[in-house]
Amino acid sequence: MSNEELQAWVERVSLESFRLPFRHKATFNRRLSTTGGRYFMKSHHIEINPHQLDIHGPEEVEKIIKHELCHYHLHLAGRGYRHRDPDFKMLLQAVGGSRFCKALPKRTASGRNPEPYRYKLRCGACGTEYLRKRRMNPDRYRCGKCRGRLTLQALDSPNKT
Repeated sequence: MSNEELQAWVERVSLESFRLPFRHKATFNRRLSTTGGRYFMKSHHIEINPHQLDIHGPEEVEKIIKHELCHYHLHLAGRGYRHRDPDFKMLLQAVGGSRFCKALPKRTASGRNPEPYRYKLRCGACGTEYLRKRRMNPDRYRCGKCRGRLTLQALDSPNKT
């Protein structure tokens, strides 16, 4: 879906659910990772997380749009637009928006799955173990509990080829 289609969708939802026009800009933002969308108070623009559409579908995104439009319309009307405000809670329930968006699968900043642990540091004195994803020089570090010497062991990883 393009930004133009999203803009038309937000304008339609605003008119149908709030009976008020949306006169600002709505866009997708692929960098959003922990939120479904956001409303900007200074510019009055709305950004939507496209991963929500890809994973959870248009029904969930419409609820997110309604949530952001509640912020939008209440803020422009000078009423309580924050999550904790009664005006916001009542309007959100009236239009059928979601209070929270559904969680997305865990991803790293690069978009790949997180690396598995490949190394283990073990203290020779107290036996405390520390898991590590990257190889390191154990001679440069000491145990955090007893200050003992550490040894590095490679873990068998099923993902190695």
